[in-house]
Amino acid sequence: MSTELAKLYSVKLLALAADIPHVGQLDAPQARVRERAPLCGSTVTVDVEMAHGKVAAFAQDVKACALGQASAAILGAHVIGRSADELDAARDEMTAFLKTDGPVPSPPFDAFEALRPARDYKNRHASILLAVTAAAKAAREAQNSPL
Repeated sequence: MSTELAKLYSVKLLALAADIPHVGQLDAPQARVRERAPLCGSTVTVDVEMAHGKVAAFAQDVKACALGQASAAILGAHVIGRSADELDAARDEMTAFLKTDGPVPSPPFDAFEALRPARDYKNRHASILLAVTAAAKAAREAQNSPL
């Protein structure tokens, strides 16, 4: 493996990719959103249930490269208890972090720092953003759905 790829696929990143929380589906989610990265074909489907304006239950089906899996693992570790606004902010901050060299996303999503080496691989950005984009959309959809 080249030095550049070794830097990209660090032990930490691969460990994250191997341990994705909340894998599967919810029985009766308030919202289910599927996002797909057209360039690579990676997909992430998330299920969300909201209670009192916060994510109360979450599940994700991740079919992505190691970078997309690591991103889903980071999201999954912090998504419970977050509002739709917080997930929108995490998505926007992560997009800026990757695409415009913005700062690391705010806590609790600062663990996305592990994906810093991927900034140079623009063709991987869509896969990295799948989980957080799907979660933000699902939380917003669930929040706005009648109970």
